[in-house]
Amino acid sequence: MSEIAIRAENLSKRYQIGEREQYTAFRDVLSHALSAPARMFRRHKPQSSNGDATHIWALKDVSFEIRRGEVVGIIGRNGAGKSTLLKILARVTKPTSGCADVQGRMGSLLEVGTGFHPELTGRENTYLNGAILGMSKKEVARKFDEIVAFAEVEKFIDTPVKHYSSGMYLRLAFAVAAHLETEILLVDEVLAVGDAGFQKKCLGKIGEVSRGGRSVVFVSHNMAAISQLCESAIWLREGRVGLVGPPEQVVAAYLLEGSERCGDRHWPDVSSAPGDDRVRLLRARLAQQGECMTVIDINKPFQVEVQFQALRELRNLISGINLYNQHGVCLFGSCDWRPNHLSPGRYSKSVQLPAHLLAEGPTSVLVQLVFYDPDVRSVVLPDTLAFDAVESNHPGAVRGDYKGAWPGLVRIALPWSDANIVSERADI
Repeated sequence: MSEIAIRAENLSKRYQIGEREQYTAFRDVLSHALSAPARMFRRHKPQSSNGDATHIWALKDVSFEIRRGEVVGIIGRNGAGKSTLLKILARVTKPTSGCADVQGRMGSLLEVGTGFHPELTGRENTYLNGAILGMSKKEVARKFDEIVAFAEVEKFIDTPVKHYSSGMYLRLAFAVAAHLETEILLVDEVLAVGDAGFQKKCLGKIGEVSRGGRSVVFVSHNMAAISQLCESAIWLREGRVGLVGPPEQVVAAYLLEGSERCGDRHWPDVSSAPGDDRVRLLRARLAQQGECMTVIDINKPFQVEVQFQALRELRNLISGINLYNQHGVCLFGSCDWRPNHLSPGRYSKSVQLPAHLLAEGPTSVLVQLVFYDPDVRSVVLPDTLAFDAVESNHPGAVRGDYKGAWPGLVRIALPWSDANIVSERADI
C-alpha cells in the first residue's frame, strides 16, 4: 500500500461571481454551433491570466502530499481557499483543473450536520453515514455506544435530528466522523461554533485519532491547536500555497504577513539618534538563542539588548522596557534600578525574559532611558521593537496538553504542589 494518503497536483477551482450560469436549452446548443465559425476568428484574442471579471479562482495550482498517519493543518485568512480545498478532497465539488488522489476510506466534517438527513433520527443517521463510508451494520454497531456517549445525546438519539439544537447536531456529526473507522479524517473550522468544553473534547479526539495511525487534515484559525496537533502545516494565500513545512515555521510566517515586525533597530548617527544632550539610544535588539528574531517562542527564554551613548557624565541612568500586547495593554515593565556612575562613552545592557511568561500574539517593546527625576525622560520610545509571540509544541508548556484558547495577558509557569489531606475521624 502506498505511503501517500492524499496527493494533490495543480488543483484549481474557478467560481462564477455575479449572475448565475444560465440553463442550457437545445436552442442554445444550436446557436452555439452556428456561431462557431465567427468564434474561430476571436479565439486567439489575449486573455487575462486571472480570467474575466465574472470569475474568481478560489484555488490556483495547489500541490502537496500527505502521508498515512500524518496530521496536517491548513491555515490562511478568510477566503484563502481552505474550505474549497477540503470540499474537493471530500468529493463534494470537482476541481476546474488538476487532480486530487485520495487513498483510503474518508470521513469528513465540513459543516454542521454534513451528510445528515433532517427527517431521520440520530440513530438512523449514524448507520446511514456508516453505510455511505462503506461500513457494514455490524461495524457501525460496534462503535455506536461510543459515538452516542461522546456526543452526549443519549436521550435524543431516537429523535429526528431536525429537532436538535446546533450544538447537539455538531456533537453527533463530529462523533460519527471521528469514531467510524475511516483512514482519513477531514475537519473544517466548524469546531469553532462549539462551546469551550466541546472544543477541548474534539481536539483531544483528533489527537487520539492521529495516534491511531489515521491521516487528519485540520482547518483552523486556532494557531495553538495547529502547532500542537499537527506534524506539518499548509498556508494558503489567495488560493495558492504560500508555505508548507513544520507548523511553528508556517504559523510564524502566517502571523507576520501584512505586519511590520522589527527585531533590530540601529541608529548609527549619534546626532540623529533618539535622546537628548545626556544620552542617545544607538541600538535595540531582540534575540533568542543568540539570533535576532521577530518571532519569539514563548516556551524559551529571550533577551532584549540595548546600546546607548552617554554624552557626558551621568549618575543613576535607568534603563527600562515595557511590553505591550496588540491591544495596547501594558503587560509589564522592567527597569535596571542599580546605582551607576557613567563616564562619556558607549554602553550595552541586556535583560533576559524567562520562558513561560508571555501569552501568544503580536507584542511590542517600549525602550526607555530615564532618571530618578520624573521630569528628565531622555528616551521613551514606544514600539521600538515588535515581534510575534508564538507557542511551540514544548513538553514544559504552561498549557500542557490542552489545545484550546488559553486566557490571560501573560502565561506564567507557577509551581504547584500536593497538599496533605488530614481525614477527620468520626470518633474524635
